[in-house]
Amino acid sequence: MTKDKGLIKKEIGDWVFAFFHLFLLTGIVIYAVYSLIIGNILRFSLIFVGLTLYYFFVLHKNVRKEIKRRKNRGKPG
Repeated sequence: MTKDKGLIKKEIGDWVFAFFHLFLLTGIVIYAVYSLIIGNILRFSLIFVGLTLYYFFVLHKNVRKEIKRRKNRGKPG
């Protein structure tokens, strides 16, 4: 396998991973809102707190890094 094919497979894997998590997290948010609508405030609160902690402990650092990388990519020099 050449270096380009390996890079393409890695990028495809990254996209699959990202979309899987996007749909999973979207489903969890929809379930949390549904729980709130039917009156289960405790379940909504636990899911919301869990998602918030997940974002800050797992995703936040990488999100900030990606934003910085994209800003730097657009700058000449």
